[in-house]
Amino acid sequence: MAEVHRERRERLRAGCLASGIDAALVTRPVNIRWLTGADAVRALLVDGDRVTAVAAAGYRPEQGVTLLPAAPGADPAALLAADCHASPLGFEEHDLTVARYRTVAAASDARLVDLDRAVERLRTVKDEEEISFLRIAAEIADQALGELLESILVGRTERHLAMELERRMVDHGADGPAYPVRVGAGEHSGLAGHPAGDRRVEDGDFVTVSIGGCYRGYRSSATRTFVVGLAPADWQVELHRQVFEAQRAARESLVADAAPDAAELAARRVLAAAGHPGEVLGQGIGLEIAEAPRLGPQELGKLDNRVPVTVAVGVHLPGRGGVRIEDTLVVRPSQDGGPELLTITTKELLAL
Repeated sequence: MAEVHRERRERLRAGCLASGIDAALVTRPVNIRWLTGADAVRALLVDGDRVTAVAAAGYRPEQGVTLLPAAPGADPAALLAADCHASPLGFEEHDLTVARYRTVAAASDARLVDLDRAVERLRTVKDEEEISFLRIAAEIADQALGELLESILVGRTERHLAMELERRMVDHGADGPAYPVRVGAGEHSGLAGHPAGDRRVEDGDFVTVSIGGCYRGYRSSATRTFVVGLAPADWQVELHRQVFEAQRAARESLVADAAPDAAELAARRVLAAAGHPGEVLGQGIGLEIAEAPRLGPQELGKLDNRVPVTVAVGVHLPGRGGVRIEDTLVVRPSQDGGPELLTITTKELLAL
């Protein structure tokens, strides 16, 4: 991986020079991890061919990275800023607090300029190894969910089911859950972000599960809704069909060069025909559960090849429950078959 990290740092350096920035001070942990592969690095300076890091004790830098000793209590970013003689010096304005910015500014003679999320933009398009990690994260979550669906659910609480799913993912090799697993039963089903609580699953309930695995730092996300009981009600069958079709339209639109709002527009056409306002959400995913791009009209440009995204469609009927379906996909060109689906647990309405 050392060569991959060197190439990433070189891309950052080249991008900074093109913007008139002579050196880059990176402090956001997820960006440092992407540039070094290490969680132990506290701050990173990319200054021409020189790469300097301040790290926790015991960290062994890869070739091409020089460690700068740090006294206890010293601010790593300020130490690197003092060691840098290039100007202007780019820094991550969105990561530093005002107090830390003042410390960095006092330590450096350079003119400080915002990097404007330069590393986040570089992270948007993933290489095939990153996509392979995402694929494994999705497979782990799919496996855990599949096992749970074979067990008895009636009488168990949302919280109990969520905890079991998190344990199963770790048992199957995950670093941990990508986010706290969410389970919503009955009137809680179909809600986005519903925290698992003490509501017990009853016969005839819709149950919505949102689950994501984390593997080598890369995260997946999927949401499925099913019915507990052998005979779903007519309204449950129809609502699930409508959400299923809307979500399918959304994910099929996720091809390279599509507009970022293509998925939302495709889903809303289906929902509008069914008479539901519903909710459509989509965003990039990778080392973070929410990355660029956002799949909506606020995002400019076009979708690039090899950009992993999530797309979720949900309809909730107050007091009754609802349906929510989400997938993690990778944007691919139409000539290559279109979007690659990473979360493959069935989206058909299962009666358990």
